[in-house]
Amino acid sequence: MNDKPNIAIGLLGSVLDWGKRKTRWNKWRPTVALCMHEDLPIHRLELLVQKKFIELGNQVVEDIQEISPQTQVRLHEVVMEDPWDFEEVYGSLHDFARSYPFEPETTNYLIHITTGTHVAQTCMFLLTESHHFPAKLIQVSPPLRTQDEDRIKGKYRVIDLDLSKYDRIASRFQAEQQESLSFLKSGIETLNPEFNALIERIESVAMESKAPILLIGPTGAGKSKLAKRIFELKKVRRQITGNFVEVNCATLRGDASMSALFGHKKGAFTGALQDRAGLLRAAHNGILFLDEIGELGVDEQAMLLRAIEEKTFLPMGSDQETSSDFQLIAGTNRNLSKDVQTGRFREDLLARINLWTFYLPGLRERPEDIAPNLDYELEQLSQQTGKHATFNKEAKERFLRFAVSGAALWKANFRDLNAAVVRLGTLARGGRITTELVEEEIERLRLSWNPTQNTGSKSIDLDRWLSSEDLEQLDLFDQIQLKAVLEVCLQSNTLAEAGRQLFSVSRKQQKNTNDSDRLRKYLKRFGLQWSELRRRKTPQRPY
Repeated sequence: MNDKPNIAIGLLGSVLDWGKRKTRWNKWRPTVALCMHEDLPIHRLELLVQKKFIELGNQVVEDIQEISPQTQVRLHEVVMEDPWDFEEVYGSLHDFARSYPFEPETTNYLIHITTGTHVAQTCMFLLTESHHFPAKLIQVSPPLRTQDEDRIKGKYRVIDLDLSKYDRIASRFQAEQQESLSFLKSGIETLNPEFNALIERIESVAMESKAPILLIGPTGAGKSKLAKRIFELKKVRRQITGNFVEVNCATLRGDASMSALFGHKKGAFTGALQDRAGLLRAAHNGILFLDEIGELGVDEQAMLLRAIEEKTFLPMGSDQETSSDFQLIAGTNRNLSKDVQTGRFREDLLARINLWTFYLPGLRERPEDIAPNLDYELEQLSQQTGKHATFNKEAKERFLRFAVSGAALWKANFRDLNAAVVRLGTLARGGRITTELVEEEIERLRLSWNPTQNTGSKSIDLDRWLSSEDLEQLDLFDQIQLKAVLEVCLQSNTLAEAGRQLFSVSRKQQKNTNDSDRLRKYLKRFGLQWSELRRRKTPQRPY
């Protein structure tokens, strides 16, 4: 195989491995035979044994030590009252796999499936296929003729199994997949169907492939967080053993860029006072996340392409190659295809990293997910600060009406949402976020998205005054008219003053003018009152 030590994991065969006295050496016993192959030395055997067969297990250990002194054998007691019960057997082997300290980067693992019931062998296969055992399968065969001295021939056998026949096992895999999807979404119960389908596809690709992944989307869409979650999930599944290394390529310039990525030798340039390994080397056996990869210079792009394809590169000032086996996840908000046409980005590099490309939508494209993300940000704030903040009912409804409206630009996407929650939570006295605080925050967000906006004559948002259900019942004509009326009302000190301005022409044609009454009746049509308008009048420019 290679020069790594070989560790085998297998079940004791209560029938095939059984033998008495010296005559047992005349019988082919698969667990013993596994350790007799000269071309496949077994350095350690992890032998899974039921409690009632411990005595037989000890006998097998003694026999292996006699014929293969270099093999260390460790017995592990497993609970399988009914070795033909799929649920029990799978659960017991699954628990062993989750607790065993695998080191796949330094060790070869072999799953021995010759012994045990067919149920046990199938479960060992499934756990290997799902990467719970980071191993290859091995099955030994008896000699063709009893007089043969070469008593073992090891081989690998792939078994095809239709999981749909076994509902309990299938449901466990499905539950585990849902757990993975929830993990990638930070536990947020997102509702947008397109986004949920996207995460499901990303999970599938990330768990099955080490090829580069390209995440495209606007600033603040969550590319960095998703990349870190992919790393953590692969780490839990023992698919990688290295680190997560993140760098924003927009911060790299000149020699510093080459040095940061690929490292350098002492004296490679002015200021290089000692050797530097570089970020690619730091990501060995892990994940390298290059955010804003479109900002890399063309020289760095060329070296990166070679590092991806050949796993080798030259540090600055060195004539000896170094290697790093990492998985690349790249992020960008640029149109890299257009950059290829202008010569800003290498076509061959794009072709290499464009195998799996996923577009992460911005917050405005996922209005269904604003509410669950709002709850998530509040929970995160509570964990970080120890201060528990909540909206009152009216305040939360007001914030969400604004958040999903056309007036909410969310230019920085989830960064804007996070900042809003931090401000609201910080200012919430007694942990209660009120409507007044929400109105201040809405104005703060408006100004951040449109700094030139004139707060003295800003446009009115009807979602502040009417529910979404009431708005849906209004014609565009009525909405435009109501906006104009509200603007005048909010700029007037009294109901009469607003009425005189609104009815300045028609009041001259009436003998008895009652502008206040006319305006009061108009507002009532929409469930509004003058006193309520004055109480909820938009505050001055916030903090």
